[in-house]
Amino acid sequence: MQNVTAIQVQDLKKNFGDFAAVRGVSFEVRTGQIFSLLGPNGAGKSTTISMLAGLLQPSGGDARIQGHSIRQEPQAVKANLGVVPQEIALYPDLSARENRSLHPS
Repeated sequence: MQNVTAIQVQDLKKNFGDFAAVRGVSFEVRTGQIFSLLGPNGAGKSTTISMLAGLLQPSGGDARIQGHSIRQEPQAVKANLGVVPQEIALYPDLSARENRSLHPS
């Protein structure tokens, strides 16, 4: 079971206007593997996680969570992945209802 790919990221990109926040990130995480994204502030770690969680749309590339594409099957991805932010956060690109669904009581 440990040879199964849980997360596969291929050439993932995110641009905000002319600013490239994530530039072609690729990696794989296997089931049972411990994995960490490390880098300085502004390196694109949170943006990458936000794309994997379906909170931001990628500008290019794709990722698969348990075999489901974040671009083509976002609902299936959300059913297989949870993200716990460091601090309670409200996401400006989401509606009040969508933000509320991220912080159930």
